[in-house]
Amino acid sequence: MAEGDPVGAADRARDLVEETRRALLTEVINATGVLLHTNLGRAPWGTTVGDGRYATLEFDLETGTRGSRQDRAPALLARACGAEAAMVVNNCASAVLLVLAALADGREVAVSRGELVEIGGGFRIPEVLSQSGAHLVEVGTTNRTRQSDFEAVVANGEVALALKVHRSNYRIVGFTEAVGVAEMAGLGVPVVVDLGSGLLDAACPWLADGPPSWLADEPGAVQSLESGADLVTFSGDKLLGGPQAGVIAGRADLVEACTAHPLARALRPGGLVMAALQKVALAYLERDGLAIPFWRMATSPVADLRTRAEAIEPGLACDTVATPGGGTLPGVEIPSAGLVVPGDHVVALRAGDPPIIARVVEGSTVVDLRTVHPDDDPLVAEAIGRLS
Repeated sequence: MAEGDPVGAADRARDLVEETRRALLTEVINATGVLLHTNLGRAPWGTTVGDGRYATLEFDLETGTRGSRQDRAPALLARACGAEAAMVVNNCASAVLLVLAALADGREVAVSRGELVEIGGGFRIPEVLSQSGAHLVEVGTTNRTRQSDFEAVVANGEVALALKVHRSNYRIVGFTEAVGVAEMAGLGVPVVVDLGSGLLDAACPWLADGPPSWLADEPGAVQSLESGADLVTFSGDKLLGGPQAGVIAGRADLVEACTAHPLARALRPGGLVMAALQKVALAYLERDGLAIPFWRMATSPVADLRTRAEAIEPGLACDTVATPGGGTLPGVEIPSAGLVVPGDHVVALRAGDPPIIARVVEGSTVVDLRTVHPDDDPLVAEAIGRLS
């Protein structure tokens, strides 16, 4: 800022204010077609609460004494996935870490070599396992693991539990073999299934038409527990459609061991997350998928999206392809519709208010309406109008 230059100082001050405002956490319109966009917070679940109100996060209204934050939303989630009990931590990696620390500290955990995955940000199952104090025992080979492989390592008496990790962000195809949950349940040690992507029930009873075709073969928490898993862990902000969280559900005694572990306090979520998860769980129990923004967007008919696109700008309306995103369902494409604008305009769209996040495909800007709320269509129309 030049000394003695009041005009320049004022301009620079305004620029700094605008730069600061743009750097803040802000709402955007996701027009990428990626339903669970990790950089945009994954599932589109709001956390607005009343101004100046408190919540019964750890308060028992009946007795007037202190309660537990694990008594409400987790209990509803347990009911929704058919578990004896559940608890909530701040993400799925935390859920796995806590389960391993509480149930296998100083002992061995058997995992198939084909399931030693790396998730976003470079976090790897072997590293999470190491931090928990448990010792990894690799079972089988990368492409083929058999029940007999697990039986051989469990026979030494040092294995505390068997961990099955859902390969939610990649596929192994060809000459392969894997051990199912039902088979692992006969090993004589607790079986923990890290579902990661968090599909509650593969039957999708909250959707009038049942599960969409692009969910084929995706494991659900209900089915994993029914097949014999003692615990399941999964994310709150992926296919569950809620806020960032990690859910541990299954046998009551094992959940209680996790709740009582010292790490549980360090990994617990706050009131905003618990309130949001409670709403999500109630929507599932009421079988009201349309009350969950992710499922409402994911199952919108392509014809409806095309109608919206034509109402915005008929000459730009076009069929597009959306994806689940968020490290789930690799390679899956969901038919969609939106607008295709010749040229690269993503920077201009991001500069708007509110910012619109789009993508470029073969030199054209794609504005996919599957991930845009219908109420935001006028804003999209206005932004596209400014591009011409």
